[in-house]
Amino acid sequence: MSTAQRGFTLLEMLVAIAIFALVAIMAHGGLRSVLQQRSHVEQQSEALQQLQMAMLLIGRDLTQASLRGIRDEYGDHQSALRGDSLGERRLEFTRDGWRNPAAQARSELQRVAYGLQDQQLLRWSWPVLDRAQDSQPYQASLLSGVEELQLRYLDAQREWQAHWPPSQGDGQVQPILPLAIEMRLGLQGQGEIRRVFMLPQPPQGQLLQHEARP
Repeated sequence: MSTAQRGFTLLEMLVAIAIFALVAIMAHGGLRSVLQQRSHVEQQSEALQQLQMAMLLIGRDLTQASLRGIRDEYGDHQSALRGDSLGERRLEFTRDGWRNPAAQARSELQRVAYGLQDQQLLRWSWPVLDRAQDSQPYQASLLSGVEELQLRYLDAQREWQAHWPPSQGDGQVQPILPLAIEMRLGLQGQGEIRRVFMLPQPPQGQLLQHEARP
């Protein structure tokens, strides 16, 4: 048999198959790495978008904060804005500008709250201001993977307070809003996020007229 007609030997075939398998393994590993990186980037992008939407909603609510206090489901008076460091609902306040496109018989003021539950940043909203015992809020999850939520309140003396409203020396509280609210979120896998929200300051003559009726 001439050299031109001679085929591959078994050894040559085995070497060729081994080289092909090695190249295929390397290509598969590279493709898997690219897909994993793409998935990670997509998850990070989705988490960032979710965080931006949550901060946008919170900022929109706080920039429309109102001095209207309420009566809760037990008939007790609650200040226009209340901030606690414990419990699920850490921040609760009245906001203006609640759109009413259906022209329903309701106020444009709305009571909302923010808090932490099962590592989720939640927003509660009530259909009425002065609640009855059967008044149930609407609950929406804004952000997941939240391990910690801390709030601080800037008073008129430019000092940060851990709670709101601040108590006076006689134990009374004034119907005022903080100048700003600092929110710190501990996010799983992303570290700490800090955001400061400025609040509107109505004229002094409007303070009492926005308080809840006795």
